[in-house]
Amino acid sequence: MKKNEWLAHSILIDGQGGAEAIAWNDIRDRQPEHGILWVHLNFEHPDAEQWLREDSGINDIASSALLSQESRPRTVTRGDNLLLALRGVNLNPGEVPEDMVSIRIWTDGKRVISTFRRNLLAVDDVLAQFEDTNGPTSVADWLVSLNDSLVRRMSDTIENLEDKLLSLEERILSGDLDGLRYQLAYLRKQALGIRRFLSPQREALNRLVSERLSWMDELNLLRLREVNDRLIRYIEDLDEMRERASIAQDEMLSTISEQMNERSYVLTIVAALFLPLGFFTGLMGINVGGMPGVEEEAGFWTVTGLCLVIVAMLGAVFRLKKWL
Repeated sequence: MKKNEWLAHSILIDGQGGAEAIAWNDIRDRQPEHGILWVHLNFEHPDAEQWLREDSGINDIASSALLSQESRPRTVTRGDNLLLALRGVNLNPGEVPEDMVSIRIWTDGKRVISTFRRNLLAVDDVLAQFEDTNGPTSVADWLVSLNDSLVRRMSDTIENLEDKLLSLEERILSGDLDGLRYQLAYLRKQALGIRRFLSPQREALNRLVSERLSWMDELNLLRLREVNDRLIRYIEDLDEMRERASIAQDEMLSTISEQMNERSYVLTIVAALFLPLGFFTGLMGINVGGMPGVEEEAGFWTVTGLCLVIVAMLGAVFRLKKWL
């Protein structure tokens, strides 16, 4: 069995801010006094599924949840056992942020088993803390650090969406509408895609804060509340962006309608000016005997002058009626 096929890492948290890697074969011999075990697995690999179902020591419900293909954020507790599903923005190269990455977590306060399908940078943040010997010292501390990193990494994505929306609003005001409808629709899709998972994640954190787990101390509960408050602010920002994008789209449609009305108005005025001229020149162009001025050398210029007089008179009438 090759470790890199499905095992991202297996480490022992020493409780002093550091951690050390532990060989896979030594996991069964690990004792609670040795440190907090954290195993991070790719659940799509058959070996990971076999270990979770047969050798991990957790029940069938927990193992099935850790192997679930699709999971909305949620919190489930039973005694001191915690099952948690979370989502983070997708910051992997070539991916879109709204295609949020999931992580599934089971812990009893003494060990942590987490599963993934795609890499989540928040996990890398926690590992980097251990490398600097400034990492979590308990499972409760680990949960707070992971959630803090998940929410913190949302900040740049949401600020980027706000900047894009502001730029689109400025383009609407300047009248630059080329391709704007698609860009507004895509921005709304991004905001909705992120909010789709942040809302249940807020509820999951609320429930986690309200649960009474013996290994979750008051200080870390307060820190979780602070993380959840920031998450709520981001959800409110997304709601505001969605409303602003809707208003911007309405304004864009209104601007397009005004432009069409202006063009129709100009065409109507032109048609109104040339309609009597068309009738007059058509009448003068009929090929029948008795047409006045046919033999006159200045006949053409006389007709042209009459046309100009008609245009001037129509223009005066339109101006008087304030149509121009």
